[in-house]
Amino acid sequence: MSEKSPSKKKLGFVGVVKRLVPIVVRATPVFFISFSVLAILHGVSWGFETMMQQRFFDAATVFAQGESTIRSVLVALAFLGGANILCQVLNGVVNFVPEVLGQKVIGRLSKGIHEKMARLDPKCFEDTDVLDDINKALQGQNNALWFVFMLCAIFTFYVPYFIFMGWYLFTLKPILVISIVIIFIPAFLTQIVRTKVFAKLEDKSAPKRREFDYYESCIVSREYFKETRLLGGYKYFKKLYLDTLDTLQKLKFQATLKTNLLELLMSFLTVLGFSTIFLMLFDAVMKGEITVGAFAAVTNSIGLLYSIMEEVVCRHAGQMAQSMGSITNYLNFLDLEERQGKVQEVPQLGDVVLEGVSFKYPGSEKYAVKDVSFTLKHGETLAIVGENGSGKSTLIRLLTGIYLPDEGRVTIGGVDTRDLPLDALYRNTSAVFQKYQRYLMTFEDNITISDAKKTFDDLALDDACRKAGVDSNGRSFPEGYKTMLSREFDGVDLSGGQWQRVAIARGFFRDHQLIILDEPTAAIDPYEETRVYNRFAEISKDKTAVIVTHRLGSVKLADRIVVLKDGKVVQVGTHDELIARSGEYHRLYKSQEKWYVEDAEKKKMTEELADSFNLQPSFA
Repeated sequence: MSEKSPSKKKLGFVGVVKRLVPIVVRATPVFFISFSVLAILHGVSWGFETMMQQRFFDAATVFAQGESTIRSVLVALAFLGGANILCQVLNGVVNFVPEVLGQKVIGRLSKGIHEKMARLDPKCFEDTDVLDDINKALQGQNNALWFVFMLCAIFTFYVPYFIFMGWYLFTLKPILVISIVIIFIPAFLTQIVRTKVFAKLEDKSAPKRREFDYYESCIVSREYFKETRLLGGYKYFKKLYLDTLDTLQKLKFQATLKTNLLELLMSFLTVLGFSTIFLMLFDAVMKGEITVGAFAAVTNSIGLLYSIMEEVVCRHAGQMAQSMGSITNYLNFLDLEERQGKVQEVPQLGDVVLEGVSFKYPGSEKYAVKDVSFTLKHGETLAIVGENGSGKSTLIRLLTGIYLPDEGRVTIGGVDTRDLPLDALYRNTSAVFQKYQRYLMTFEDNITISDAKKTFDDLALDDACRKAGVDSNGRSFPEGYKTMLSREFDGVDLSGGQWQRVAIARGFFRDHQLIILDEPTAAIDPYEETRVYNRFAEISKDKTAVIVTHRLGSVKLADRIVVLKDGKVVQVGTHDELIARSGEYHRLYKSQEKWYVEDAEKKKMTEELADSFNLQPSFA
């Protein structure tokens, strides 16, 4: 766990209930109140039906003895039939309500988890312990819903039923009530043990479950399957997948076996308890302490009483105990420390200043960025260059405030990034990353998702596409901006270069004061990359811009260049200044210079060939 992650709280049953019930009930309060009222009526109706059975059996006995008329029997039968119909109607309604509410509540709980993730310090997502916590929380949210439903059912259906039956049995023979309470004890103890066993199971299962999901994606997901098949990796990942599945099954089997053996023993004791109750009833009717009708009614309903008690203790309470571990994880996740901020607005104008900034990732002893100091001036275009692994992307995350430095500080317009909440930092910033997203949505959605609240028309889309070099009227988009960019949804797919331009258009579409291009042109040839960056320089005038790249042919347009090596700034200056003196930049530039010469020659030959055939060259 990272140093900012809080220690895990061990919540008991009462603690879980106090925390969880308000969260779930707030999702759909009206339906929960309605469900509770119906459940109370449902529980009382089953007890009322037992009383109507006694009344009917007593009426039939008196009639058989010739001491009453058939009318009294028919009236008793009518009441019994009405009670039975009421029970069945309420049973159907009460069982139907959770199915209706389930998806709605799950959706709102899921929204809460994602909103929580959005408020976490982004550094958390580099911590494997936090990733495990997220996996546990997603597992726990489903259990949380049914935990509260079962808890609600216990107190609104089962408790009223047992109270009613307890009162009824007490009026017949007080000792019967005590017997019912005693037979609850073995089952209750079983659930305490079950809670602890399955809480430990959840802690052991979460990391393995993440491995399992990852191996599955390596086998079947579109992102991986072509390479997996082509390179013969299918059997390798299948083995890892099956081994992880086997481990998960063994963990669950061991926990289930242990608790079920204990439950079997306790169920045997419960059966003995009910047998004792039956003998006491038989003794009471023989002594004339209760009527034959009462004996018949209680004997007839004792099966229902036993099955309901077994259902609530062994099934529902058992499932609740089993899910306690994942629910505790869900609640602990909601308690994770959030990224806070005192200042709610990032200054519209101002420099970004880094002072002695150092940063290392969770679990790593090596600094990704070490003792970096420089100023990104407002309105300046800055290029950050260096070899792979030099710390460029990490520096960008620190510069924009996404990551907070372990040492030193970063200020934006004079405000420390530690004092700014994440939403304020993101508000005036746009970015295009090397690992951009290919959203399985329309062309229009793929662009406008960067600023979903922004009012726009086709002219705004045209402008973003023009800046990114996307031909929105080309054959790749047969339905224009409504073209679905996904073969999975009966649309089209794009080449890597086309997708990259769409991602760049997405970044340009968003209103911003600061824009970052973090190596977004890897799938575009160096000549075309230069065209994109030149266009980028034109539209970034009067705005602060940062270009991150390891290809140096396009950085001449930058006002200044920061050169990184092993996480440290080794040079700062313009292209002419840095190329004039020996150093890291000079070495990198000379090693790449031939790429651009060769590409320029190829470009010239292509244009000459196209002109000879009156063709329009394309550089996708």
